[in-house]
Amino acid sequence: MVYFGLFGTHENRPSLGDDDRERDTLMAKKILIVEDEPNIVVPLQFSLEQKGYQVIVAVSGEEAMEVIADLKPDLVLLDIMLPGMDGFEVCRNVRQDPGARNAKIVFLSAMGRDIDVAKGMALEADAYIVKPFSIMEVMEKVGSLLAEPQEPR
Repeated sequence: MVYFGLFGTHENRPSLGDDDRERDTLMAKKILIVEDEPNIVVPLQFSLEQKGYQVIVAVSGEEAMEVIADLKPDLVLLDIMLPGMDGFEVCRNVRQDPGARNAKIVFLSAMGRDIDVAKGMALEADAYIVKPFSIMEVMEKVGSLLAEPQEPR
């Protein structure tokens, strides 16, 4: 299980410079990427870490549920087609867990039919982005969701 991403923990990360206080304040924000395709994980992880987020990666639904229980991420970027438990089931479980239900959830999926998007939103996802996507689109959505006040579900 990868808990702290490309650069290790905050203490082990390369220095970002004294002028970049925004990155230090974002370090408290934990983002879990649940995706089994490295070609999607690597650029997302790199971009998020460059913005100062703490990034955790899980490659299956079961692993995602363990990480969510242990680390309580602020936001989950969640694929649907995963080995074992699919993303819909992960979302359903998170929304039923009083300790995790307030995490923001963004589906990132190739399943772009209206019925798939409707199902994701009915499970109380905060957003649904269809693959292929631009990293900029995901970064903007992450930023806007994490800037919103945390309201209990």
